Amino acid sequence: MTSTTPAPVAHRRTGLADPGRQAFLILRAGFTVAPILFGLDKFTNLLVDWPMYLAPWIDDIVPGSAQAAMYAVGVIEIVAGIVVAVAPRFGGWLVAGWLAGIIVNLLTIPGYYDIALRDFGLLLGAVALARLAQYYHRAS
Repeated sequence: MTSTTPAPVAHRRTGLADPGRQAFLILRAGFTVAPILFGLDKFTNLLVDWPMYLAPWIDDIVPGSAQAAMYAVGVIEIVAGIVVAVAPRFGGWLVAGWLAGIIVNLLTIPGYYDIALRDFGLLLGAVALARLAQYYHRAS
């Protein structure tokens, strides 16, 4: 019978030396800044003509014009970014849910499947943020 000695346990890194904490902070910063900037751009259309990303069936059911709908979307995105900044355990799930809605919208517009796939990757990042936020909230 062979006896093995347990491998030495690595000392757990704390603070900014912890790669998991670094990942959490990077995701938190990204999912704070990006929704706020994209939300603000819904009012100016500097980056892109946002109304073209609204599926016709959604445009038919929301009141007002597609641009008016984008104003509402902008407000929601700004709020989501702020929620991520102050409460990432909830904000990560909020952004993930919002991205799921955007994906459904994009999948119903021919020619936007690549953007839907990109947003699915962002959704996974938002879920990772929420999970890391839960872990680091417990650890603190």
